[in-house]
Amino acid sequence: MKPLLLDYIISQKHHKFRKEFPEIDHISEEYRRLGLSPKERMTRRFELLTNLETPVFLPEERICYIRTVKNIPDCFTEEEWIQIRREHFIHEKGYLSNLSPNYEKAIRRGLLSLREEADEYGKRMIDAVFGLSDRYCQEAVRLGKKEIAMALSHIPRQGARNFFEALQFFRILHFSLWLEGNYHVTVGRFDQYMYPYLKADLEKGIYTEETALELLEDFFLSFNKDSDLYVGVQQGDNGQSMVLGGTDDEVEQRFNLLSALCLRASRELMLIDPKINLRVSKDTPLEVFELGSELTKAGLGFPQYSNDDVVIDGLLKLGYEPEDARNYVVAACWEFIIPYNGADVANVGALSFPKVIDSCLHEDLCGSQTFEDFMEAVRKKIVFECDRICDNIKDIWFVPSPFMNVMMDGGIYDGGKYNNFGLHGTGIATAVDSLAAIQKYIYEEKSVSAEEMILAVDTNFEDNPTLLARLRNEAPKLGHNEESTNVLLERLLGMFADALEGRINCRGGKYRAGTGTAMYYLWHANEMGASPDGRRKGEPFGTNFSPSLLAKNKGPFSVIKSFSYPDLTRTINGGPLTLEFAASMFHGEEDVKKIASLVKAYISMGGHQLQLNAVNTDKMKDAQLHPENYRQLVVRIWGWSAYFVELDRDFQNHVIMRQQYEV
Repeated sequence: MKPLLLDYIISQKHHKFRKEFPEIDHISEEYRRLGLSPKERMTRRFELLTNLETPVFLPEERICYIRTVKNIPDCFTEEEWIQIRREHFIHEKGYLSNLSPNYEKAIRRGLLSLREEADEYGKRMIDAVFGLSDRYCQEAVRLGKKEIAMALSHIPRQGARNFFEALQFFRILHFSLWLEGNYHVTVGRFDQYMYPYLKADLEKGIYTEETALELLEDFFLSFNKDSDLYVGVQQGDNGQSMVLGGTDDEVEQRFNLLSALCLRASRELMLIDPKINLRVSKDTPLEVFELGSELTKAGLGFPQYSNDDVVIDGLLKLGYEPEDARNYVVAACWEFIIPYNGADVANVGALSFPKVIDSCLHEDLCGSQTFEDFMEAVRKKIVFECDRICDNIKDIWFVPSPFMNVMMDGGIYDGGKYNNFGLHGTGIATAVDSLAAIQKYIYEEKSVSAEEMILAVDTNFEDNPTLLARLRNEAPKLGHNEESTNVLLERLLGMFADALEGRINCRGGKYRAGTGTAMYYLWHANEMGASPDGRRKGEPFGTNFSPSLLAKNKGPFSVIKSFSYPDLTRTINGGPLTLEFAASMFHGEEDVKKIASLVKAYISMGGHQLQLNAVNTDKMKDAQLHPENYRQLVVRIWGWSAYFVELDRDFQNHVIMRQQYEV
């Protein structure tokens, strides 16, 4: 580790090199006046931005490139976007996101080779990349940085010859994709396409494990130089997601030395990027889970674990080819996507399970003679909501990205080999707990009438504190490994999957049901009042695929049994079980082994995804009062880690409210 470089980045001293260019803020007006095509606009903007960039080298760094142009103006005017939205469905910002480019091919072959296959716009963008790279090379020569100058005299025109050049090549590509205007650009299976370079250099004696780690840490620091400029719902939500491990065609474990070094680099640097995802299976050795648990102990909120046994099977059932399914990666948060050729829009919308229950509560409960009658109403409402969401997604359009098009096999202008759409399923625990309360008290015990439940919910339980206490403290809760809630979980997810099965989207792809929530655990909760589980108006849902914030703590093993109960191959869009552990429980190696055993147990039980937080409530509360003392306090939000003090208060409070477990 290079303390000077690390401090330079953490202290944001490099921000002094950034410059605003207000004169380019309105280039969209000029592009409109000239009647430029979208591809021409993207290309001209990229050429402009690369020309404005100033080569800068930070103290001690070996992997260079930082953003010096702070503002990236839009390619279209507000009036043009209004017209585009009249004609098309626009996802998020309208620019490409959540893709996993083919870094391996570019790094191996070099951009001159890819230029031969590019269209006129891709060629111009590659030439712009060369221009900036040449200026960096010239500056390196001027400053006497021989290693960097030698590398940049070869890459990115030609393929990388060694580990150092491969890492620097990646940085150039990643930097350029963001500068083009894409966002949530993922890293992919980094240890698989980079390990051959490291292995060859180790065999030649160029590096030892320790010197390779030092270079890797320098490379990891590069992810944190510009990440505050990358767009997201919150700071830290930037999609720099790296996948490690997994299985190959023969179901052999692919966790290698570089995988282990990446985990070690993250643990030593204690930075939120890159965000680590581990592909594992029931056959993954416990030692790998222990390495991952060391990061949990450190408080990074990652790795996020994805279960190959479940994920690959689920992707195969959706029609992905075996080679692609086995090569899956994780998008910005948790969604499963295919690198190189997949153009899935894995977060196109979200179904609120609690809103479905609320609608059925008011429209169907009094007329339902049996609980099965009520569940049939729930099923129909889920179908209705899926109809509504899917019918709204027509003629989806993205701003064409010529450089990303170069980086994807077969191009990306009109989609890819896979064009499936993913829907989140939010508030699952609140919905299951609400159904369990209705089933028990209204239909089984008959101790609460339908009218009484509806009135209590509509009045936020103000006039019925007895029922409120009963629902919050005595009613069944998902995560307690009770048959009633486990079965309801399976049924709700099954209804969601059934409602989407067979649907074809506007790009000819399928719809994928998922168990993630993204930011909807706050947004959807704010859109409705109280719920039959005893949740009051204004209280949020649990994040992702996790117990309600109301559920009493009965231990993590109870939780993993509940959340591995359903067949999760049917809701394979992604969405992890999220568990918080008290940081105080980590004292030594035995505690790390306990966490590792818990994770392995969840994977062996058929859980599809898992992420863990080690949190200190007192520290978080003090950080709200004295943020200047906690700049590197890291927490897991929904599918990404962030610095606690950079989050909005609502997100901070939610982490503080979550259940904390011990093993």
